[in-house]
Amino acid sequence: MAQIDPLVPRLHPVLSSAGILRELEDESIEILRETAATFRNPVLLYSIGKDSTVILHLARKAFYPAPIPFPLLHVDSTWNFKEMITFRDHIVAKHGLRLIAHINEDGLRDGITPFSHGISEYIRVMNTLALKQALDKYEFDAAIGGSRRDEERSRAKERIFSVREPGHQWNPRNQRPELWRTYNTRMTTGQTMRVFPISDWTELDIWNYIWQEDIEVNPLYFAKERPMVRRGEQFIMVDDERYPLEEGESPEMMMVRFRTLGCYPLTAGVESTATNLEEVVEEITGVRLSERATRLIDGDKEDSMEKKKREGYF
Repeated sequence: MAQIDPLVPRLHPVLSSAGILRELEDESIEILRETAATFRNPVLLYSIGKDSTVILHLARKAFYPAPIPFPLLHVDSTWNFKEMITFRDHIVAKHGLRLIAHINEDGLRDGITPFSHGISEYIRVMNTLALKQALDKYEFDAAIGGSRRDEERSRAKERIFSVREPGHQWNPRNQRPELWRTYNTRMTTGQTMRVFPISDWTELDIWNYIWQEDIEVNPLYFAKERPMVRRGEQFIMVDDERYPLEEGESPEMMMVRFRTLGCYPLTAGVESTATNLEEVVEEITGVRLSERATRLIDGDKEDSMEKKKREGYF
């Protein structure tokens, strides 16, 4: 049997070439190092999904053998999938990371849920306000996140170094040009920065890089029999007893996986038989719809992603 050279990246045959992934990796590592060198108190937003998992891997590479020079921040809405929290704690312990988990205690006290106050208000209180609270409390001047330009229209307007005005407000017209990978990291009083090291990556790039680097990802990305109910055209997992069932309804066990992760009542699963990384990669190559199509928070025309971002949502 032929020996596998550990220095040669393993690549899925239908995805990005090793050269493309190396260029993307080099660019992202440069951005992470520039962030650490430029800002007084940066933080890495860890959403526990595949994109932030890839950024965490890139950060470990960027500063190896030293530890990552900034903490991780998880904004905990209290409605994440249980497997997300288990995976988060496992990764933090495995790599000896510094984690800040922040909950909007005011919203928790007031009983803000996706069902009691509606999706938009829930997202505003338990995600947007919670993020702004944490950034202000710990005086972070730069927040590193996993947004990609191919995900959604408003995210395509972002720069890699994206200025936020006082109060974490985003104005797309005030963003600076970034020609020839020249970044402007200057800020005036009250401004902060959002940093997007994987802006130029696609979903296929992300999965091929996970394949190449053998990165551990959340098991929710792989198909498994899970208790699901149908809401409109979407399948929602009943992850705990808090999910309100309709009269006469009971969850049905279905083979599903998730293309994106978040609050479980707002994140739809997709029917799938892809139980391992190779099968996931092959399945994604035939999909034309963005993974954000399974996020219920993006479906409200009156409360678009751009409006959320202007208010401080990541």
